[in-house]
Amino acid sequence: MDVDIGNALAGVATPGVPRAYLDRLDERVADAHERIEAGMADDEFGYAALNLPERVDPAAIRDAVEPLTDADTVLTVGIGGSSLGAATLTDALDTDGEAYYLDNVDPADVESLLADLDLETTAVNVVSRSGTTAETLANFLVVRDAYEDAGVDWTARTLVTTGESGNLRDLADEHDLPVLAVPDGVPGRFSVLSTVGLAPAAILGVDIEAALRGARAERDALSGSLFETPAYAYGALTYALDARGAHANVVMPYHESLETYAEWYAQLSAESLGKDGLGQTPVRALGATDQHSQLQLYRAGPNDKLVTFVRAREGPDVPIPSADLEGLDYLEGATLGELRDAEFEATEASLADVGLPNVRVEIERVDAESLGGLLFGMEAATVLAGELYEVETFVQPAVEWGKEVARGILRGEEALPEKETLSVTRE
Repeated sequence: MDVDIGNALAGVATPGVPRAYLDRLDERVADAHERIEAGMADDEFGYAALNLPERVDPAAIRDAVEPLTDADTVLTVGIGGSSLGAATLTDALDTDGEAYYLDNVDPADVESLLADLDLETTAVNVVSRSGTTAETLANFLVVRDAYEDAGVDWTARTLVTTGESGNLRDLADEHDLPVLAVPDGVPGRFSVLSTVGLAPAAILGVDIEAALRGARAERDALSGSLFETPAYAYGALTYALDARGAHANVVMPYHESLETYAEWYAQLSAESLGKDGLGQTPVRALGATDQHSQLQLYRAGPNDKLVTFVRAREGPDVPIPSADLEGLDYLEGATLGELRDAEFEATEASLADVGLPNVRVEIERVDAESLGGLLFGMEAATVLAGELYEVETFVQPAVEWGKEVARGILRGEEALPEKETLSVTRE
């Protein structure tokens, strides 16, 4: 992973970060790196996530999923960190089958998806550390019922990824289901490079060893300076720009296959850094599509945001056929990849032209190794930013509050505070 922050520096961007400030900030980065290294060495909660590239045993994952590798489709039932990391991998990479994710409790969507799947050739991967996540367990019960109604033995098609105890662990023991353990000390949003994120990819033939190899390369590149560590350069810059008024971070990959990556990063950043009135608001976009739907705001609206471009240097390409149509001569002899790259470079330049800070994040290609490096790099960047913000990066009390209230409402034990309402209806 390489990071170019030139278009976010003072003199180019407004807001921009002065080079002299980065020199001073680098002293804090060195201190933060020492704290991060200590946390990793002691396997402290949260920091343990950065040890996953060396601690995860891909052979154990492959052994656990082996009974399901004949599946044409994998249906993962989870929510948030229990699904987004896995979806990022399977959406981005070539797989031997299809991957689907039940990560919401929308009745119409659940019913429609189950009606379309061939359950005899579909493996189910149900993921919950606690084994009590309401949305996940509810969806899994619906899925299990669908298998029984179809006359398919769900116990022969189900993998459980969970903690050492809880409802799912009990279910796995009762029915002798294959089980993968959720790693200790790793919040869900940091679990992509663990059993949680790698199992669906392994079922579908992804080279998970390569993903871990790419992550290890980024881990080994961590140093005490933002000028030597791309991940730290990105984390420090997002923090510095937020403090100067760029309170949103538009993450804009220029590959359709990385669209889910932007969703994954949005959770990672929002849930880790959104505390004590701090944290950038992540915004998901897709190049070149959103040049036609969002770029007007970014170029002509308020300079209160950072745009993060993500692209691969290499990849497949498709030639554009000759059209013999007036006004399309500039496409003669070009390829779709060249057109996409021209769109990217023009967008990057257009934002620099109006002083909107933007950063370029590049990987070699969209493959397992490069993607593993990108995912680890962004986790490290987020942990570094958390140290600079001085927030509790690895907890999410606001999320837990909502979960508890929802459970109470379903039990009839909780009443929401009364509020003034104003409803507008059509006569």
